[in-house]
Amino acid sequence: MTKEQSKAKPDFHVFVVETKEGKDPFWWKIGAAWANKDGKGYSVEFMTPNGSARIVLREPSEETKTS
Repeated sequence: MTKEQSKAKPDFHVFVVETKEGKDPFWWKIGAAWANKDGKGYSVEFMTPNGSARIVLREPSEETKTS
């Protein structure tokens, strides 16, 4: 998590939803997401068994649209 993200409220929360037959789904909160400054994606921070991890979601650019 960046310093700015730790100060700002997240734009989204990240959940894993566990479903078992005959039971209501259980939602596990595992992280949060923040919009990138340029408005073209999100940084997603989440917990793993080995600690925290980060993924970045980005809009496709013209370069990635053609490849």
